[in-house]
Amino acid sequence: MDSPRQMRPAGESEVRWRRRVIARRRAWDWLFGLVGVLALVLAASVFAALFSEMLVAGFRHLSWDFLTSFPSRRPADAGILSAWVGTTLVMLVTACVAVPLGIGAGIYLEEYAPRNLLTDIIEINVTNLAGVPSIIYGLLALGLFVYQFGLGQSIASAGLTLALLILPVVIVATREAIRTIPQHIREGAHACGATKWQVVAHHVIPYSLPGILTGVIIGLARAIGETAPIITIGALTFIAFLPPSPFSDPHRLISFDWLMAPFSVMPIQMFNWLSRPEEAFQQNAAAAGLVLVGMTLSMNALAIWIRYRFRKTIKW
Repeated sequence: MDSPRQMRPAGESEVRWRRRVIARRRAWDWLFGLVGVLALVLAASVFAALFSEMLVAGFRHLSWDFLTSFPSRRPADAGILSAWVGTTLVMLVTACVAVPLGIGAGIYLEEYAPRNLLTDIIEINVTNLAGVPSIIYGLLALGLFVYQFGLGQSIASAGLTLALLILPVVIVATREAIRTIPQHIREGAHACGATKWQVVAHHVIPYSLPGILTGVIIGLARAIGETAPIITIGALTFIAFLPPSPFSDPHRLISFDWLMAPFSVMPIQMFNWLSRPEEAFQQNAAAAGLVLVGMTLSMNALAIWIRYRFRKTIKW
């Protein structure tokens, strides 16, 4: 039975009334599509304008000396060596902590965890933590890693902080990727005598790996541009030295002294330059922004390549 809004007026034929309803709905569809296109054009235009301004201001300052020089009080001599090295090391710690923990937690929640009240509470909290402001993670890390665990203002503290930040994102991405695997894949494997772990290791994880890795790279791309939690735990705004090399100790194969070294990262360096009144420092910040965008786009390109590579191997 038709709803009151769709009731056919008396005296109007059924065919004419149906055509009028279809025409009205097509008009709404066209209007919604137009609004979506306008929103897309507006967002793309704003991004293009901002990126173009940064490109024009910073491209001419990009050089090998800019990448291999330490920060300086003279804008002509200033570089981002300590910043991009610090960013690389911090992201290395973040990936080593967040990726295995996040993927493992996602697999457990989706494949092994019993469906009860405790699991529901954990799932709700994980989803909510993905939307918590990053400054909250910075305050948590300040009390936990810096003071309670005694890690200080080090690369280890920064990496663990960003790992906490992206951990819910990795967990949610892992679960969503696992949910895309058809149930008959699991049932067929169980029917052939496979154990639970064999089903997960040989079917679920390989087939869901493209989605998992895409979520991981997206989380890392978010972490690489975060500033608030890094400032909270005490990142340096001016640093003219590098952390000790992992291979600097002749008595050990790999040294981990660099984990406790002070650090700076690209967003902090840009913030420091943007806070100065000289126009040359503003241009240096734009050049550093281009490098940071390039690093982020490289990570996203890697995610696309990994997803394409693994999807070619999936045969259902």
